[in-house]
Amino acid sequence: MGRNHARVYQELPNSELVGIADADVSAAAAAATEFETAIYESPDLLEVVDAVSVAVPTAVHAPLVRDCIDAGVDVLVEKPFVDDPDVGRELAADAAAAGVTIQIGHIERFNPAIQTLLRAFQDLSVVAVTAERLGPPVERDIQANVVFDLMIHDIDLLCTLLEEEPTLVSAAGAGDGEYATATWAGDGAVASLTASRLTQERVRRLTVTAEECRVVVDLLDQTVEVHRRSRPEYVAADGDVRHRIESVIERPFVESGEPLKEELSAFLDAAANGTAPAVSAEDGVRAVELAGQVSARVDERAATEVSQ
Repeated sequence: MGRNHARVYQELPNSELVGIADADVSAAAAAATEFETAIYESPDLLEVVDAVSVAVPTAVHAPLVRDCIDAGVDVLVEKPFVDDPDVGRELAADAAAAGVTIQIGHIERFNPAIQTLLRAFQDLSVVAVTAERLGPPVERDIQANVVFDLMIHDIDLLCTLLEEEPTLVSAAGAGDGEYATATWAGDGAVASLTASRLTQERVRRLTVTAEECRVVVDLLDQTVEVHRRSRPEYVAADGDVRHRIESVIERPFVESGEPLKEELSAFLDAAANGTAPAVSAEDGVRAVELAGQVSARVDERAATEVSQ
């Protein structure tokens, strides 16, 4: 992800890629050559920039964000924000006191299909939300479990759609923690989220069931379908009267765009203008807390099954 951030910063018209810092010397050299920029040690980089992205393992997010706050440098932090929600709250408070912008990298907020959904979502009477974030085993080493790696995206989207923090009802896992599902209850709505690193098909789908319609969002294809039922009617045919209900499918226009580019552009605008970031540190803490609840419930269930 760090390499992609460097690419986008180089492409954006309102930014200048000053340099990169990476503990992996070979990765730093390759990126510096590709994007024609300089290599710095982290403390030196913070002396020459206005804003940075932190795209490193979650365990070292907190100390790096602390360094950014102390240096007065605005920072975008990849998800998950931190390991410990209390540390996240402390960082958020210190950043606010120092006038430093923190934005969390929940990139799906900037998916054009999600943006289309959010514009139409305000007037819907939501009954249920279903999210599937599935894929095959990955070759690279990922320290986070499937909940913090994948499901946390949909936890953040669920909170955004419902405009509240839902209550976890149940959670379970399988496949040595590589598959997890969680059910939630909100104010008048329920939700089911599934995440997998075992599924031999890549799926990123969000479905909203409302009294007025059913909305299916494909986050990979960046498409939105709205399914509605037309009014029932009685039709005469061959001397018989038959009841018929037709369904109507609408496909709203979705603007094309790279979510990461939209995310970093929004971050730079917030940092430059001192406005609230699109995804705040508080949003990041909330997602970490809820993901922690799911992960703990999955572990508890697995431990119970083993003991039996």
